[in-house]
Amino acid sequence: MTASAPAKPAVVTADAGPAGDRGRGLRRVIAYALLISYSLLMFVPFAWTVITSFKTLPDSTRLTFIPQPITLEAWEYALTNLEPSILVLFWNSLMIATIVTVSNLVLGSLAGYAFARLRFPGREALFVVVLATLMIPDQLRVVPIYILFSDIGLTIGIGQYIAVIVIMAISATSIFLLRQYFLTIPRDLEEAARIDGAGFFTTFWRVMLPLATPALAAVAILQFQGTWNSFFWPIVFLKNVGHLTLPIGLTFFREAGGLSNNWPPLMATVVVATIPILVLYIFFQRYFVEGIAAAGVKG
Repeated sequence: MTASAPAKPAVVTADAGPAGDRGRGLRRVIAYALLISYSLLMFVPFAWTVITSFKTLPDSTRLTFIPQPITLEAWEYALTNLEPSILVLFWNSLMIATIVTVSNLVLGSLAGYAFARLRFPGREALFVVVLATLMIPDQLRVVPIYILFSDIGLTIGIGQYIAVIVIMAISATSIFLLRQYFLTIPRDLEEAARIDGAGFFTTFWRVMLPLATPALAAVAILQFQGTWNSFFWPIVFLKNVGHLTLPIGLTFFREAGGLSNNWPPLMATVVVATIPILVLYIFFQRYFVEGIAAAGVKG
């Protein structure tokens, strides 16, 4: 009779599933609570601005969320009594922001594609120089730029618009984001286009640019928002009252327009200034998130 093999000792394993699920669920609850709290913190000032624009002046000084009574007097005052007209300010901001955004899309996509795909001497060094411009504050450039533009007549009349547009026509941020996105597109697509006889520009226009739609949307949103809210360069060059943009107009109304303590019309003007950016994010936020996420995954 042969001896049987000794039995293996039983291994007791801890069932970490439920505990792990509880920990993961707790972290998710905390994360959602923090995000909701932060969202409410950001939303309350905007909601308060909208509510105040429907209040009377005495009611605007009280901490109430429901206007007593609800009135459109502030909106009527903001749309009809301000000088320059809020519609003129809106048009000035829209014109400058649109031209600057289109310019950044055109020039930024060309430069980004060149830095991502074309081979030329000094490419990497030149790209570092482009990025280095982000570290130079506008305040250090204002004197030489103003003297230069003054010498060529861009500080009077319609030249004031041109000066602001030229300064913001191309941004290193636009070049960087588009260059990073072009690096994520497989080279096989370009090689297939070259086999079909396409040159660099045809490949860029017919193949690469349509694939870069998310990055273009992200650049468009960033540039439009930045130009729409821009204050420094417009206040340096826009001297005529009729040439002011909305951010400068708000300051002008507070100082010279009699709105320093007249909060409802001032809040109505702020709401008008916020609407384009809000609409832009609502309709293009998906492309914005895709473009920013894709542009940051390859160096």
